Amino acid sequence: MRTRKDYLLGSTMAVGAAAMSMAMLVPAAAVAQDAGEDATQVEEIVVVGSRIRRDNYNAPSPTQVVTREEATLQGFASTTEALQSNAITGGTSQITNAFGGYVTNGGPGANTIGLRGMGPSRTLVLLNGRRVSPAGSRGSVGAADLNVLPTAMIDRVEVLRDGASSVYGSDAVAGVVNIQTRKNVDHLTVEAQFNAPMDADGNGGSQRYSVTGGMRGDRWRMAGSAERYTRDGLSLRDRSFTQCNTDGFRDGSDFIDPATGKSKCYPITDTGSNGVTINTIGTNMMPGVAAAGTAATSFNRWRPNAAVTEGLVGYEGVGGTGSDINVRDTFEDRMLNESLISPVEITTLYGEVGYQLNALGNAELYGEMLYNNRRSQQTGYRQLVLDYAKGSPLIPSALSMSTAMAADQGLSKGLPVGVRAFIGFGNDVSKQEVDFNRYVAGIKGDFLIPDWRYDAYVSFSKSKSTYKANQFLTDLMAESLDVVETAPGQFACAELAALPGCVAAPALTAEVVGGVLPQDWLDFVYRPVIGTTEYKETVAAIGLDGPLFSLPAGQVMGFFGAEIRKSEIDDTPGLDSQTGNTYNMSSSGITRGSDQVWEVFGEVEVPVLMDKPFARELTFNGSFRYTDYDSYGDDTTYKVGLVYKPVDGVTLRGTYGTSYRAPALFEQFVGATTGFLSSTGDRCNEYGIKDVNPNRVANCAAEGLAADFENKSSIQVVTSGGAEAGLAAETSTNMTIGLVLQPTLPNGWGDLAFAVDYYEIEVSNGVSRTGASQILTRCYDSNPEDFAANVGFCRLVERDAADNSLTVYDSYINLATDNVKGLDYTVRYRNDFGPGSLLVNLGLTQYTEVSSKLFADDPLEDYVGMVENPEFTGSFDVSYAWDQWRVRYGIEYVDAMDSYDYYEEDRATSAYDLATGSYQNHNVSVQYHNDSWTVTAGIRNLWNEDPQTVSAGFTSRVGNAPLYSAYDYVGRTAFLNLTKTF
Repeated sequence: MRTRKDYLLGSTMAVGAAAMSMAMLVPAAAVAQDAGEDATQVEEIVVVGSRIRRDNYNAPSPTQVVTREEATLQGFASTTEALQSNAITGGTSQITNAFGGYVTNGGPGANTIGLRGMGPSRTLVLLNGRRVSPAGSRGSVGAADLNVLPTAMIDRVEVLRDGASSVYGSDAVAGVVNIQTRKNVDHLTVEAQFNAPMDADGNGGSQRYSVTGGMRGDRWRMAGSAERYTRDGLSLRDRSFTQCNTDGFRDGSDFIDPATGKSKCYPITDTGSNGVTINTIGTNMMPGVAAAGTAATSFNRWRPNAAVTEGLVGYEGVGGTGSDINVRDTFEDRMLNESLISPVEITTLYGEVGYQLNALGNAELYGEMLYNNRRSQQTGYRQLVLDYAKGSPLIPSALSMSTAMAADQGLSKGLPVGVRAFIGFGNDVSKQEVDFNRYVAGIKGDFLIPDWRYDAYVSFSKSKSTYKANQFLTDLMAESLDVVETAPGQFACAELAALPGCVAAPALTAEVVGGVLPQDWLDFVYRPVIGTTEYKETVAAIGLDGPLFSLPAGQVMGFFGAEIRKSEIDDTPGLDSQTGNTYNMSSSGITRGSDQVWEVFGEVEVPVLMDKPFARELTFNGSFRYTDYDSYGDDTTYKVGLVYKPVDGVTLRGTYGTSYRAPALFEQFVGATTGFLSSTGDRCNEYGIKDVNPNRVANCAAEGLAADFENKSSIQVVTSGGAEAGLAAETSTNMTIGLVLQPTLPNGWGDLAFAVDYYEIEVSNGVSRTGASQILTRCYDSNPEDFAANVGFCRLVERDAADNSLTVYDSYINLATDNVKGLDYTVRYRNDFGPGSLLVNLGLTQYTEVSSKLFADDPLEDYVGMVENPEFTGSFDVSYAWDQWRVRYGIEYVDAMDSYDYYEEDRATSAYDLATGSYQNHNVSVQYHNDSWTVTAGIRNLWNEDPQTVSAGFTSRVGNAPLYSAYDYVGRTAFLNLTKTF
């Protein structure tokens, strides 16, 4: 029978592979042996970081292992949640279900992992040691979607926080995550997990139901699982900190709406004191009645108001206070329906089989099958801007003299715009459905040479998705606005004969401006646009491993192999999206391309010294890989490592390696996309009136813009793949140096292990997109000398001399340098107290440098300590197990962050809050188990800690909280896990 002490050892987090006890690293099934058994009885296995089987877990690279039991005790309902936790990611921001309203790689609903803050394209995800191919929707599919993993069947997760391109392939730049499924399954297990938020009106919860089973015969085995995971949506309305996005000035003040005497709320805009106008109309300057807070006499923004004789109340104008966009309406209640956490439904089937041939070297034929279906959706809010052409019979006679814009803006068929209506249309929904299939077939057995083994396999993966969103179609809207009056108050499309079924747009009324629109007209102009994405990957690989020869210190082990991979992507957006016929939305081109690579690789491990004075162990490990891409040619990478144990209890380890990463298919071939940012994103808007960066004031003035300049045009953003522009492969180096102390304590004092590892990753020619908002900010806040010289990010910004409109080029380019440096500290302590065992784990990550520069002649920008880039993050847990019980208390920690220096703001005098306090998320749980069933219950975010907040306009936010995955947006959540084995 398995004791609680053995269970405790098998379900904890490892602090590092080198010099850690073997019980911390082997699978849970292997740990079931009595603690006193000789370690040599454990079967040789491979832990991530090396291809060589060993029964000695002193390895040169730091490795972390988390078992399914530990993830359950932490209250994680899925492998995705566990992998994206601080303990695994070191606090770096990840793409989660909170990014539904943003353009992300893999499309909305995808969840990815990127170690060391290097992004998901530089982190390799494996399932049973074989790569998991990308999945998702839209053109930028290039990383594994964690949603596809079979949570119910997973035994443990191994994380290598060290570059390993020479061992695993080019995309293992920052590290490797290997998910191992359960082995030797010969029973049936039913599991249910419930996570219920306690402070969000019950929304945002999740449920998972699964069945896992297996059978074995003399020569065969089979096992598999079926599971269903659902996560309910969480809206901005459900959390207090997202209901009212304000300026967040440091002194606690905010812009006060003169119409209400209260702060304005802007849940969906980037800034508190600005934002688009809602439920109003735009004209040329005309005399009218002033709105509250405005003393002007002529206006170009109006709110319909029947209580005023003139029928319109002006919002901004001239003759009094002048232009003031802060008195416009910018909020309506339906904005709060926008998704904070996207709802999702996931169905996963997994199976694996094996059959002993009793031939070909006692070979086993094996296979794996994985099927995953994801259905996700996001609720957004959108504004509808309707341009009524000058002279249109749809315009009331009182406004017939207006000319809002002299030129056609896309809807008036070449005529000037008479009146522009800013309509709060309401909520829209985007949907994605992704089917992922993965098949593996292989054979493994003893090779011809004694003690050598071989393993050959082929795998095929395919992700196929459809993505759908209703869009206003520009051509249909233009035709519907071109009308003739058939009877008083009755209208028909002027081109009805050429376009049967055309429905005339509604006449401009206060009701229409308020968002009440005829359904038959919506059915005509507002239609579903559906795109499809396919990603295929085929892999064939073979590996041989065994002893090469013997040295006095032991056997020299080797592994040699070859692999060929072919990847294909085909993203075909809806035709209206391709042709730019989606009104006020981005256009998207077809993404289509393929690449193939073949590789040969090898690894050797050499025991140099063993059991010598001041050299209890000295082991060398080296690996190499030759890579040849169809697209980017060939290169060679290598990695060397040493483990040195001068005396018992002290281990020194280190590695140094190189990487060569060809750009992902989407980075090469993503179709040209033209999108738009709101005109409010122009960094020069009212630059001379607002309290902004002095560099920005000087740079905007240098472009000849007036101090009260206000951009009236949307900002065009152009993105595309980099293959045609000469996008190059990126290269990098990776170094780690570590110390592990495992002193022998006096009897009864317990076991203590401490590890510290310094890491350093330097990427050259790194492939990346910077982001249009970041480009604009960095350009206009840059040194005036650099701005004038058009260097750095300003090379990617153009301002039209005629109308001052902006174009930003945000395509994939090669960053000159991208550096990450820091230290990992880990501590593990275990001791027997009373009837049970106490276990304490502490993990702390310190970033000493996170820097990059776009061009070779730019200075390095270091982001350590800035918002979303904390210097320290950590996790701590203490658990106690006795008899059939276990209790756990855990803390996830994020250091305080500060962006004052980056934005050149004086901490003492700045009006803005650009700093966050430290953040702690406390979790508690209790577990009871016997031979056939287990119950685990607990609470995540025990003290209901809200995310930290900052002022508007300085980072992407949710409400006033930074959009940062290390913060918990859901709040205090109770969880319950029930497991029954038959």
